[in-house]
Amino acid sequence: MNKPEEQNYWTQRYIEKSTGWDIGYPSTPIKEYIDQLEDKSISILIPGAGNGYEAEYLWKKGFQNVFVMDISEFPLQQFQERNPDFPKNQLVLDDFFQHSMQYDLILEQTFFCSFLPTDVNRSAYAKQMALLLKPSGKLVGLWFDIPLTADMEKRPFGGDKELYLRYLNTHFKSIVFQRCTNSIPPRMDKELFGIFSKK
Repeated sequence: MNKPEEQNYWTQRYIEKSTGWDIGYPSTPIKEYIDQLEDKSISILIPGAGNGYEAEYLWKKGFQNVFVMDISEFPLQQFQERNPDFPKNQLVLDDFFQHSMQYDLILEQTFFCSFLPTDVNRSAYAKQMALLLKPSGKLVGLWFDIPLTADMEKRPFGGDKELYLRYLNTHFKSIVFQRCTNSIPPRMDKELFGIFSKK
């Protein structure tokens, strides 16, 4: 899909509340990772943030440099309504692949699994993630550990540890990448938690 098609697709999903991945609060593995962070000055990007519960949690814990990105304006507006004191210039309406700022930390909330699972897209994702991180930056978050179906409409798209590492190892060193032990019950045994440093 090109950018306007992607925007329309995701906006429609939010308007129709066709958002089965949206659990309504920060996912436990990412929340517990955030709880271990001590430096509240770091710059954090959450791409494909949707309703941005992790960003909301960070903001309320005193992290000031949190950037919430989505290709659709709809969830960003919803986020702003829930968090009226959140800086508007940190709500980023942009195509992830066109973005150019750099961050200390990128939180991945199954964003990888949201776009068409072509080799081109997945290679571009890994390269772009590396470009958006500062030299000492980290990519941290969740990837769905579910079979990748041939149905191109069945988002989110899955994969497994080996498949993801095929793309990520090109640009990242794996610090942790394992099956989640603290997933919410409906996602138990269906998520991988990863911490990657930029090569």
